[in-house]
Amino acid sequence: MGVVPERPSLDGLEARWGARWEADGTYRFDPGRPREDVYAIDFPPLTVSGNLHVGHVFSYCHTDVLARFQRMRGRAVFYPVGWDDNGLPTERRVENYYGVRCDPSLPYDPGFSPPASPGPTKRPISRPNFVELCRLLTEADEQVFEELWRQLGLSVDWTLAYTTIGERARRASQRGFLRMLARGEAYQAEAPTLWDVTFRTAVAQAEVEDREIPGVAVRVRFRPEVSGRDLVVETTRPELLGACVALVAHPDDARYRDLVGTTATTPLFGVPVPVLAHRLADPGKGTGLAMICTFGDLTDVLWWRELRLPVRSIVGRDGRIQAQPPDGVPAAGAWAELAGRTTAEARRRVVELLRGSGDLAGEPRPVTHPVKFYENGERPLEIVTSRQWFIRLLAHRDRLLERGRELEWQPPFMRARYEHWVTGLHSDWLVSRQRFFGVPIPLWYPLTTDGAVDHHHPIVPPEDRLPVDPSTDVPDGYRPADRGRPGGFAADPDVFDTWATSSLTPQIAGGWEEDPERFARVFPMHLRPQAHEIIRTWLFYTVVRSDFEHGVLPWARAAISGWVVDPDRRKMSKSKGNVVTPTAMLERYGADALRYWAAGGRPGTDTAVDEGQMRVGRRLAVKLLNSGRFILGLPEDGPGGAAPPEALDRAMLAGLDATVAGATAALEAADWTAALEGVERFFWSFCDDYLELVKDRAYRPAGEPAGRAARASLRGALDVQLRLLAPYLPYACEEVWSWWRDGSVHLAPWPDPDPATAGADRRPLEAASQVITAVRRAKSQARLPLRTPVTRVVVTGPRAWLDAARAAEADLAAAGRVAAFGYRERPEPDGLDVRVELAAAEEATT
Repeated sequence: MGVVPERPSLDGLEARWGARWEADGTYRFDPGRPREDVYAIDFPPLTVSGNLHVGHVFSYCHTDVLARFQRMRGRAVFYPVGWDDNGLPTERRVENYYGVRCDPSLPYDPGFSPPASPGPTKRPISRPNFVELCRLLTEADEQVFEELWRQLGLSVDWTLAYTTIGERARRASQRGFLRMLARGEAYQAEAPTLWDVTFRTAVAQAEVEDREIPGVAVRVRFRPEVSGRDLVVETTRPELLGACVALVAHPDDARYRDLVGTTATTPLFGVPVPVLAHRLADPGKGTGLAMICTFGDLTDVLWWRELRLPVRSIVGRDGRIQAQPPDGVPAAGAWAELAGRTTAEARRRVVELLRGSGDLAGEPRPVTHPVKFYENGERPLEIVTSRQWFIRLLAHRDRLLERGRELEWQPPFMRARYEHWVTGLHSDWLVSRQRFFGVPIPLWYPLTTDGAVDHHHPIVPPEDRLPVDPSTDVPDGYRPADRGRPGGFAADPDVFDTWATSSLTPQIAGGWEEDPERFARVFPMHLRPQAHEIIRTWLFYTVVRSDFEHGVLPWARAAISGWVVDPDRRKMSKSKGNVVTPTAMLERYGADALRYWAAGGRPGTDTAVDEGQMRVGRRLAVKLLNSGRFILGLPEDGPGGAAPPEALDRAMLAGLDATVAGATAALEAADWTAALEGVERFFWSFCDDYLELVKDRAYRPAGEPAGRAARASLRGALDVQLRLLAPYLPYACEEVWSWWRDGSVHLAPWPDPDPATAGADRRPLEAASQVITAVRRAKSQARLPLRTPVTRVVVTGPRAWLDAARAAEADLAAAGRVAAFGYRERPEPDGLDVRVELAAAEEATT
């Protein structure tokens, strides 16, 4: 226990208590507790990708409130911290920070050191050197980020920290993949895939977003085989004319019914293509006739697959028209004009060529249309044919939907987002990426005697060799010299999609296959907290992996946070220039205030940055310090037994019990906002009304029964409220707790309602609050000091409410300096009317 300071302050609390919590191991997980005493949280790994904004800390505050609550409920909270440090965002940051790019063809340079500053062009370096830079920068970023997360007061167990690129994560990710491969859930295929031309990698459906961008609608004339009329197609991608493999109309479209089964000739290239019918052709879009290209969009892929069309690919992985045309397309003429151009350049040139050939039907029309982008990309996606690894989803759609129904959702309506995503899946999960800083796909392939790669017979490492890096490790039975040699082996060049590893966070953190005792205690986990936009990725993929490997949900409940938005309700992002940094908010208001604002964001609801609410949070923390100083500075009563509480005390304590019950129920349901609202409402009423009403009585000498009762009630209420507010304001609560209690408030038991006040009448405090409010208002309206005497107060109301006011009359008289009270009964309605006669001959009625 400490000493109550004369002038308590929030300054310095974060550094002092943060160091104390770490030294004392306050938040360490107890691995010896039985499964039934454990509460396990699947912590969202902290993203390391440059500068933070206040949105990054938002949902972590929500999670921490729940973790602190469960710890105070007596549970051993498994709350590990993770760092999500692999993937494209990290690579892009490294490229820009050091001015380098990865070239896998280059050998490792053991003496390489990064440039002092980025040059005008990115310097090519080997893959091992590039990965070393990624590790170097992420480790430095993690140290900076850790300081901020510690200042915020996250009650994670830092001794359980892991990274998604660390050895433990690589081993778990590769083990999980190899087991899916053995079960037939993972497979390799050469197929049309969404491709980001900037990063030169395939991306999955869940990583794609539509963005509205300007374009042109171009009407192009095709010449039919059997009709004298031209066929006009409207397209926004005329540069893909060379990739056209068919024209398609709806089977019920009378305009083209007679042409289905015939052929037409493409403009500029003169290639015959069939005219076909398909239900997805839209008669009301454009001319009702569409060209099928391989591949312009996902509908092209569907048409190509269902109509069994050939592939005529013209866009390379760099986003440019290929140097050589596909089979059947002449290399002379238009092709020579387009080869090597970007798709945007080719689009403009094709329009010029169509205009010159007379195949342009009218001038291009400006349009704004949705185009698919990789969520971290800056250029539209292309669809290219490539060899990739997939995990089967479509075959398990019904079972995965049922898993979503088993899961408890907070808020419940978020389940609809999960179901919408699962029912809308159009492909299996593409998990391979043509990148460098990620978990390597743990396979090699034999090379035939003529040096061809045999993808059908991958060389699989035993699990006890994991993790492996096929680009540097050698498979069993081969020598290093066999790499790339006919009859030898080749490494799989790709890495896993970052979600393929992050989808195993319960297994990685829990010690799957590496610490069986811990894993049995913590898995399946109790809680997955996360934001709503990654339900389709992190949440869904984690459900998939747990279902495949363990046959169960990975956790019992998902608690979903919203986004942080700017005052115009736009999501924060660096590109929009609307970012607010948490560092500035922490310096200005403190961690408790920032946490208070975050806790006001209801589950699943987007919340605007509101410095006004942060100021309210800071005032709340300061009020907690000051009210604690006042209560603990009252006379000590010493031994002698507690005096029975008076009616006003019992009413306050009954209200406190109801607050405890409401907060407990809300937090057990993961509703952090509802719990805070109830606790805060009671606290301000406690300070503004009860504390002021009993202040005179509380100052009475030690041993006097009424004074003893007031002081006991004040201290008891302070004790309970510190514990109720501790998950939200950890620093202020710990400070006040330390003035009179041993140990940490964060390890103190969560309060339970007191049976001694069960059923107590709460009306005396409610009635007294109405009367004292009327007295204050009367003095304020008369512009008189609050200590001005009151000649008489007349209270009118139903008998029960008058009796409640009479029960508090002594405290009211002292607090309001009231000389006399009068009571007038009326039958209805509930509540009181109060007339105040001031000693200065003024009178007010309320």
